[in-house]
Amino acid sequence: MLTNRPYTVALIIPTGIGAAMGGYAGDALPIAKAVAASCDRLITHPNVMNGAQLFWNIPNALYVEGYALDKFAAGTWGLQPVRRNRIGIVFDRSISDELRVRHLQAADAARATLGLDITDYVVTDLPLGVELRTASSGASWGTIQQPDSLLRAVDKLINVAGAEAIAVIARFPDDPGATILHDYRHGTGVDPLAGAEAVISHLIVRTFKVPCAHAPALSPLPIDPEISPRSAAEELGYTFLPCVLVGLSRAPQFVETGGIWNDQVDAVIIPESACGGSGLISFARSRHTKIITVAENQTRMAVTPKTLGIKSIAVRSYLEAIGVITVDRAGMSLDSFYPQIDRLKECE
Repeated sequence: MLTNRPYTVALIIPTGIGAAMGGYAGDALPIAKAVAASCDRLITHPNVMNGAQLFWNIPNALYVEGYALDKFAAGTWGLQPVRRNRIGIVFDRSISDELRVRHLQAADAARATLGLDITDYVVTDLPLGVELRTASSGASWGTIQQPDSLLRAVDKLINVAGAEAIAVIARFPDDPGATILHDYRHGTGVDPLAGAEAVISHLIVRTFKVPCAHAPALSPLPIDPEISPRSAAEELGYTFLPCVLVGLSRAPQFVETGGIWNDQVDAVIIPESACGGSGLISFARSRHTKIITVAENQTRMAVTPKTLGIKSIAVRSYLEAIGVITVDRAGMSLDSFYPQIDRLKECE
């Protein structure tokens, strides 16, 4: 039976695991743009789309925070596309006055230049106390000492200011470790902030069920002429906020009825070694969703489809992955694109 259902792809590159592509400052955006051009609807997450002061409007892409993406994959939440969200901003109490002004100017610029709908901001009643950690695998994670202060600020933005999406700006330690920071800026290490950022956004999305993304507040780093192009977007100014505001401006709302659901996802593209997340495992349970794993995008993880007994289509590169979804979208068998096709066998 023919169907006009949009061909939908989920592009996942987990944060804080040192992905060779997508582990830096928006360096997965070219991948997202190309995948979006090859499908009707792309579902992805802030780690793929955020490039500090750089961003790209992809009209058929849905910007979904990681915890919400897991809930979507499990079939617990649906995604309701919107024309725009009213964005509220939370500032960590420990951010200096000068750095806060820099971020407010970025928000005002987004209102005046991009036409984004940004409502009030709230400063937390206590410093959040962000702490950074590194796992034995090399992946980054972190904690906040005052989560209740963060939740009080978000509650005020939603229930008083009418915010429909939340941008959080927390003060992060300026020195996560000289070697770690040097390696990341030079394109060989793990993003030391990403794991703690995920903790912050997960807490808000889990508690309030609204779109959320985070922009760390850091003092400008000393200039380094040898910065990797993959990290360079974070060297351009005082704030990483613009990409977060753009992403949240049209991030889908989370619903229990209506909207887009996990059974409408035709394919998931993910690094071959990063298949341990709950979202991917949920998608893999579907009989019709194809799991496409990319070997070239190496990470600090070592969880492959074979490890978990997941059926997948293994490809070398994202270019090959785009070829796979193009063939699948056209309703053709991948077997037709190999030199040898086995003869049909009788079903025993």
